[in-house]
Amino acid sequence: MSIIGCNKESINQEKTFTGTLVKQGICLNYVIQVNDIDFPQELIEKIWIDEFSDIEYKNVFALESVCDFPESIREGSSFEFIIDNKKENNCAVCLAYTPVPNKYISITVIKG
Repeated sequence: MSIIGCNKESINQEKTFTGTLVKQGICLNYVIQVNDIDFPQELIEKIWIDEFSDIEYKNVFALESVCDFPESIREGSSFEFIIDNKKENNCAVCLAYTPVPNKYISITVIKG
């Protein structure tokens, strides 16, 4: 469930972006809001409504790289990251359902 409809090789994986963890769901079902207007728009959901809470979020994606996301980042926290499509995302995660956007991105947190 990586980047949909986008050539991964064409993405600048060195550019730093700022995000906010807007939903810290169970089993690392995390939703991140992008705070940069120059972020590749095809990678994010411009508007997404959480079916459980009816809360509307803008410019968000689901966290794909759950294996190394820092535990110190909590809901409401902002952090800097890069898009990291080369990362291996193989770790055990429970499968409890929490709604997240359909678009997933693998990232590496630079500062958080």
